[in-house]
Parts: sequence; structure tokens; C-alpha cells
Amino acid sequence: MKTRITELFGIDVPLLLPGMSWISTPQLVAAVSNAGGLGILASGPLTAEDTRNAIREIRTLTDKPFGVGVTLLMPGAKENAEVALEEKVPVINFSLGKGDWLVKRAHEYGGKVIATVVSEKHAKSAESIGADALLVTGHEAAAHGGAVTSLVLIPSIASKVSIPVIATGGFADGRGLMAALSLGAEGVAMGSRFATSADSPLHHSVKETVVSKSEQDTIYSNNFDGLWARVMKTPRSVKETRKPMNIILAAIEASKAAKMVKQPLWKIMMGMLVALDKIKLLAYFGASVPRLKAATIDGDLNEGVQFIGQTQGLIEDIPTVQELVDRIVKEAAELHEKQAALFS
Repeated sequence: MKTRITELFGIDVPLLLPGMSWISTPQLVAAVSNAGGLGILASGPLTAEDTRNAIREIRTLTDKPFGVGVTLLMPGAKENAEVALEEKVPVINFSLGKGDWLVKRAHEYGGKVIATVVSEKHAKSAESIGADALLVTGHEAAAHGGAVTSLVLIPSIASKVSIPVIATGGFADGRGLMAALSLGAEGVAMGSRFATSADSPLHHSVKETVVSKSEQDTIYSNNFDGLWARVMKTPRSVKETRKPMNIILAAIEASKAAKMVKQPLWKIMMGMLVALDKIKLLAYFGASVPRLKAATIDGDLNEGVQFIGQTQGLIEDIPTVQELVDRIVKEAAELHEKQAALFS
């Protein structure tokens, strides 16, 4: 398959693994890149040293293009971005912050930059600073999707920018890929689908739970980590999203979480002081870490909460990444032939 996305990043198929904390690890990143797509490392839970080691590990596992994701609002993100730039990572994906300096520095060594957006305003802003592509996140997505569904958001933004769009939120198979291309996107990112592959470090019991649940079994709320986010519906997540955590308790939990993500407490506190308008968000985001780790790493859905998209209802098995990519490309090709026949 050839689109502007495959040509831009030097990949074979327009399929991307977005950066998901504790899931988009070197092994899964390399598996997606080796299968012809673009794997993006999640740097959120990592220190600068961890990020450097992870980048170098990826390079031992694949000689294909890959990326690093940075959520600029979070403590430690700038340091991780600096490491990615120093290591001359082929692709950098940024979100929740100003990425003009990232674009400038990446372009100096020939790197490419993807900006994650959920609105036309942010899409145009990213284009204006020189971003090479947009990761447009619809309402159906796991974690922090936008308020507008992919069916409307993707064509709306694609028609208003000149740079290529990668669709995410609601895409898990060949049908979704062809739909995204029809809407004006030139590739798709599939978080939930790749997270439930055999190569993913997501706990196996959680993968099996995803397979057993439907598209109805998710919750979209801003009471969990301070941002509007989609999680798997379980008794624990219902409880966690019923109402916002007390801000004092959230701050206490965030300080505990600092140790879990290897960030010194002073850096968390400084981050809050520097961004006083975002102090509540940072506290809630930090407080969510133990719940997310309990589900993702330990497979404990009684105590943990799992980010998942509505594509949960489309996930029926746990194939390897290579099997999944081959299947999607085959499905897309068959659909293309059927659709072409409609107009013959």
C-alpha cells in the first residue's frame, strides 16, 4: 500500500502503533515496525535514561523506522524529548503542548514530527509550526479521544489542512483502514488492537477480558485522570469515574505515583507550580497511575482501570502483530476490489 504516510515515514503499510504507557515498549514497537508499520515508543513512564536505553534497544530489534511519543504537559517529557532528538529518532509524536522547538530540532537531522490533535484549531496550529503529519483522535479512541467521532472529525480536519492525516479512534481491521482512507486519512493508528496482540506486554488476562467484552463496555469520563478519557467498564472503573477524586487526596496519590514512574517528587511539585492553571489536572493524572499500572501490568481489574477504545467490540482474538498486519492488508485489498466492482 502506498499513501503519503507510507512515503513520509518510509514504511510499507499505513498502520501505526501509538505510544501507550507500559504497552508501547521496545518489543511491541519493533514488532509493528518489522511488520511494515510504524511503532511509537511511549516515553511517559520513563526517565531520560530509560528512554535512551529503550531507543537503543529498539535499534537492536529492528532496522526499520520507528518513533517516540512525548506528552509535553507531563513532568519529564521535555527531557525525554531531548533524548529522542539527541538519538536522532526518525519520528517524534508530541501531544498536549507547544511543539515548535521539537519540529525545528527534528527537521535539522531529517526527522519527522507527528502532532496529536482533537480539533481543527490545534490541527491548523500544528501545521503552521511545520508538523509533518497529524494524528487525529476521534471520540471512539482509548484514553484521551476528542468529543467528536472519527466519522466526522477525520474528514473535517483532512479537508482543512495540506499535511497528511493519521486517523485513530475506532479502527481495528481492514474495514476500518479502508473507511479511514475514504474519509481523507492516509493511515490509521490502532492502540487497542495492537495492545491486544500476542506481542503486546499488556497482561494476558486483560487481553482475554477485552476479547470477551463488547463496544458497549466502555466509560467516557473526565473523573478518572482529569482529562476526558475512555476506559474499560468494570465495577472498579464505574466507582473511579462516579465523581472526581478530592484534590488533596489526588495530590497525595500523585506524589506516590512519582516514585512509580521514577520521577523525583520535587519535579512533580515544580511542574505543578510552573503550570498553576494545570495543577488540578497534573494531580489527577498522577493519581491515576497506580490504577493504570495495576490493570496493564498486573492484570488486576478489581483494583486497576484499563484504557480501551470502542474497538473492544471488534477484537475477537489475540494474533501476533505480523498476523494482524497481514490480515488487515488482505481485508483492505479484498474490500477495495469489491468497492471498485460497484462502479464498474
